[in-house]
Amino acid sequence: MDFHFNIYSVLLLFGFMQGWVYAILLWVRGRREERLSDSLLGWVLVGCCFNIWVYMLGFGGIEILWRQLEFFPRNLGLLFPPLCYFYLRSQLNADFHFTRADFVHATPFLIETTYQLVVFSFGHDFVIQWERTVHDPYYIGDFFYAVGIGSQLYYLYRALGLYRAYRDWIKTQFSDTEIISFRWFRNFLIGLTVTAVLSLLMNLLSVLYGLSYWQNWWDDVATVVLIYYASITGYAQPQPTRHLLFQATANDVIPADYTLSAPVDADPTQSQSASNQLIINPELSDDYKMLYARLLTFMTTERPYLEPELSLADLARRLHTNPVALSQVINAGVGKNFNDFVNSYRVEAFKAAVSSPVNRHLSLLGIALDCGFNSKATFNRAFKKFTGLMPKEFAEKAKITEPSVVPTVA
Repeated sequence: MDFHFNIYSVLLLFGFMQGWVYAILLWVRGRREERLSDSLLGWVLVGCCFNIWVYMLGFGGIEILWRQLEFFPRNLGLLFPPLCYFYLRSQLNADFHFTRADFVHATPFLIETTYQLVVFSFGHDFVIQWERTVHDPYYIGDFFYAVGIGSQLYYLYRALGLYRAYRDWIKTQFSDTEIISFRWFRNFLIGLTVTAVLSLLMNLLSVLYGLSYWQNWWDDVATVVLIYYASITGYAQPQPTRHLLFQATANDVIPADYTLSAPVDADPTQSQSASNQLIINPELSDDYKMLYARLLTFMTTERPYLEPELSLADLARRLHTNPVALSQVINAGVGKNFNDFVNSYRVEAFKAAVSSPVNRHLSLLGIALDCGFNSKATFNRAFKKFTGLMPKEFAEKAKITEPSVVPTVA
């Protein structure tokens, strides 16, 4: 059984090998570090590989899959969408593990696979007859294809919803969210959607215009690109040093001795001196007022915002309170989430430092890192949000407005 190397088969072969190599690397790392997310990402890559291997072998002249092995399960099919969703859940929650209830998501895959295996077990001649008299006339294949499209849309919706909820959550828990943002997976979901739409389009064109086997392969090329992106970026994704425990269905419970109030209106472009000043919202309870006053005093005297990985839990522990109450105090007191609250102090620290002549020898990024920012991208976004200017623009204005020193004549 010879494999014919040509532009069509080789391109898909490279993607196929890339996916399997990184899947094995992820499985090894996942087992070594006891990380379920790595193992699931490995299976996601394998699912992508199985989506292209039929065409890869076909272009290489190997036709065993639709000759001798017709009707034998050849991909993860209906299991692939939930795999992507559960990978995201395991990445966002280090304590995630499968329960019996989760296995219901594999039911459609098991039904389709069982159907294929039962038919295949009766032999090749029976398969041909079954396809001609039952499978095709009753549109069973089209039914499973439609279920597959619906499954992709359903789990894409759930994954994007989970991702959006997670992005909102980390802003209330961490002062630096760059490393734990997982933007690459959001991009992967978008790429997966584009690939699925392209596959549907190619199938429609094939039905309408009778595209040949050699013309109907662009969705497989898109899958190869997706494999390279997911394998390289997913494997290199920095693993958070903190124990992420995000659960979209979990509801924080506020202690009974605290009275919640609606957050006050605040202009997000206000500086720290304006929005974080010690003005107690009269709607706050006495306990909240005391905690709010302690918080602002602590931020000014101890300057915990200079620590890049400061979290809500860290700050709550130092103030001898619980994270839920502290989060509510920050929200109600200054109208900001934890991330914006801490970054506003860092921005003010940067503004003071960059305006000081003693720091003129330092780069803007160097000053920003000294003020608690952990990356250039986070710094630029935060500074633009709170001042309306880019750091370089502010630094230039600070130099212009600095009073000139007139030498005295003896």
